[in-house]
Amino acid sequence: MSESLLKYFTKIFIYTHRRMAITADDVSLEDIIPISLDFAVVEGKQQSDVRITYKDNELELKLPFGSHSRLFLSEVNKAWSGRFFLMCSVYPPIKHLKGSIRKWRTCKHSNIFWKILGLCEMKHSKVRRSALLPGRSCNQQLYNASMDFLQSRPCEMFLSRSVLTLASLLPLPLVCASSREDRDDLVRSSSHTASNKAQILTMPQFGLRDNLIKCELLKNEDLYTYLESFSFFLGTYNVNGQTPKESLRPWLSCTLHPPDIYCVGFQELDLSKEAFFFNDTPKEQEWTKAVSEALHPDAKYALVKLVRLVGIMLIFYVKKEHAEFISDVEAENVGTGIMGRMGNKGAVSIRFRFHNSDICVVNSHLAAHIDEYERRNQDFKDICSRLQFRQLDITQPPLTIMKHNVVLWIGDLNYRISDLDVDSVKELISKKDFEALHSFDQLKRQIDEEAVFVGFEEGPINFQPTYKYDTGSDKWDTSEKCRVPAWCDRILWKGKNIKQQHYQSHMALKTSDHKPVSSLMVIGIKRVNSEAYKKTFEEIVRTIDKMENECIPSVTLSRREFYFKDVKFMQHHAETLRLFNDGQVPCQFEFIQKPNETTYCKPWLTANPPKGFIAQGGSVDIDLEVFVNRSTAPDLNCGKQQIEDILVLHLERGKDYFISVTGNYLPSCFGTSIQSLCQLREPIRDMPQSVLLELVETAEKPLDIPKELWMMVDHLFRNAVKQEDIFQQPGLRSEFAEIRDCLDTGMPDSLPGSNHSVAEALLLFLDALPEPVVPFSFYPQCLECCSSASQCETVISLLPQCHKNVFNYLAAFLCELLKNSASNRLDVTILATIFASLLLRSPKKQVLAEKRKTQEFFQHFLATGSS
Repeated sequence: MSESLLKYFTKIFIYTHRRMAITADDVSLEDIIPISLDFAVVEGKQQSDVRITYKDNELELKLPFGSHSRLFLSEVNKAWSGRFFLMCSVYPPIKHLKGSIRKWRTCKHSNIFWKILGLCEMKHSKVRRSALLPGRSCNQQLYNASMDFLQSRPCEMFLSRSVLTLASLLPLPLVCASSREDRDDLVRSSSHTASNKAQILTMPQFGLRDNLIKCELLKNEDLYTYLESFSFFLGTYNVNGQTPKESLRPWLSCTLHPPDIYCVGFQELDLSKEAFFFNDTPKEQEWTKAVSEALHPDAKYALVKLVRLVGIMLIFYVKKEHAEFISDVEAENVGTGIMGRMGNKGAVSIRFRFHNSDICVVNSHLAAHIDEYERRNQDFKDICSRLQFRQLDITQPPLTIMKHNVVLWIGDLNYRISDLDVDSVKELISKKDFEALHSFDQLKRQIDEEAVFVGFEEGPINFQPTYKYDTGSDKWDTSEKCRVPAWCDRILWKGKNIKQQHYQSHMALKTSDHKPVSSLMVIGIKRVNSEAYKKTFEEIVRTIDKMENECIPSVTLSRREFYFKDVKFMQHHAETLRLFNDGQVPCQFEFIQKPNETTYCKPWLTANPPKGFIAQGGSVDIDLEVFVNRSTAPDLNCGKQQIEDILVLHLERGKDYFISVTGNYLPSCFGTSIQSLCQLREPIRDMPQSVLLELVETAEKPLDIPKELWMMVDHLFRNAVKQEDIFQQPGLRSEFAEIRDCLDTGMPDSLPGSNHSVAEALLLFLDALPEPVVPFSFYPQCLECCSSASQCETVISLLPQCHKNVFNYLAAFLCELLKNSASNRLDVTILATIFASLLLRSPKKQVLAEKRKTQEFFQHFLATGSS
């Protein structure tokens, strides 16, 4: 193709590299492929295999599982589909399309459209594809007519209808034609089932009609699907930072027949500081190799996905013959450690579609220690709310764990046995009276109280506790702490058509102080009957054709005004808006942006879901949620912003509704500047907002440091210098709320809550400062002089007085903690890693090299304490 014609097409740029590509110099441009009529993409038998063809050239690609690959193919499809009408001249299905749009004869655009079809049919037998490109004189009339129609308003609706009508006429699975001239789709799959069509219908270019079809297909799923049983092997193992010293076959190959799918989870894969702070460990490869070598020998497996967060790892294998039926694979992780960020505790998860069922597997490591069951409950809830998977259609809200047909949850959940001493527990174990022992299990009690895992099931426990053993043996813990045995390692599930075949521990493995656990599940997976699907799809399209354009959608709103009283920092507030579809047709709603605004609402407000579909006579509940965090608190604290917003609810092909959201915000020391707090001698809640706005200009002599900071540090200095894992173990959310209210109101006189909760409150206070302790303007200097202790001290001496006082006060306190490192298990590296990122924040996103420099900078001020 000539260079003059290339400009008319979207292009794919092919790059090659000889080494790991880090900068532009590491890659070279190999080829440019225009997405024209001579272009096609064909998916292979494995979803990761893709073949690109252009004229006589072919290129084989291996794409990774996940949304990046799907989005790439989606964008290619979008670019190619712009040539839809130009392709009609050489595609036999155009006759079917003509029959489906007879109603367009009366449309004002019909003359243009039928002119295109006439020109296309006239040229059908003689015009090559290349002759249809713009710029060729023999086709200028056809090109101009096509462009007139493509730019017209009804074109979008017609394109959507045409694609759907064409799809409804084709059998499933779609069969590859013998030549490229006969092909009717661009991206082809060897397993083109309902799930693939559902993906097509969720692409952004489709609108209300397609959501109607999708909704009706889901509603009538039983008409075209049937259940087939597949075996899932689930395994969990806390390896206590060890390397694999023995074969994992007794654990992973314990079943008579090879499972169809393996989901294997590990915890405490690596306990080193490098893994904790930089998420880098060689043990990932070591344990992955050990797993692959121990899979059932009577089948061949493909590794689909691996995800890891510090020491929490999940590996997903599938029998090779099932690999082509795995799609929509996504992996996510969430840390629930200190400040909800650190990855020493938390979860990793993989979600995927197997045939027509959506499955989510979660591997979690929850908070430790026998008394921390409430913290474990909070970890579970945080994981459920924060772990989200993005969808193919990026305009759709993310998928949460519970929005799957099947949820499989494994891991070291760390729930212990309560109210029994160690001797009583061991006596019940020796009698194998696991039922009696299980009644003292914290997880069972919390589930019975519906505090966690509501709707989940766990099989009967007929094996002895899996924790804690002396490493390398089957002996219970003989250390000084003499831990009470407990079933820390568990496997639960949620969903229909699931039967557990076995649930057991594996005493033969002695590498760790835990024993691995396994469960074999037989799960009924939905498969698609192609003929039944085609029949259902066609019937739905016919029904929608009849009712379309007959009525305008409308809804009734339960309320149009919402008031949020006493909004506080980091405290969730929610109200429910109910929409009832009182119209004659289904409707699609969406909250839309107001003029000159980039989002549909203020940053402290969210509507969940922000868009959706309501069947005729149906209703939907929308949660309007207010949450003030570190980014929104500063302007609300000083009165520059108020809890005020107007939401615009738009109905597709209908009218707009306006919803008022107001409230009052209670100012907090969290999110208020150091300079302002140093001028406040009274609690911040006692000060009028007019005073808060003018604090910067007050001439009164300020406090040396904020009194709120002093209260937290003084509490920790008096109570927590010897506290084990201080600043490493999170506190409770409820206790943080009490601490925040105490600091903001001055009541009570002493801080409530545990030492861990006060420590986390201190970190959240520093994190929420609008200007960090080391102001942004000094950040570049800190990076430049990080290797010189004297230069670092010089930079600190130049800080504004109140900032300098806070820095020196915190450094002195941390040095006191280091003097008690034998008790609190802290060292310079841990404290520098935690505090450097809070005291020296980058005005932009901090890269790893900068992170290490800030740690090196701050370590100079901790040297005294470590010595």
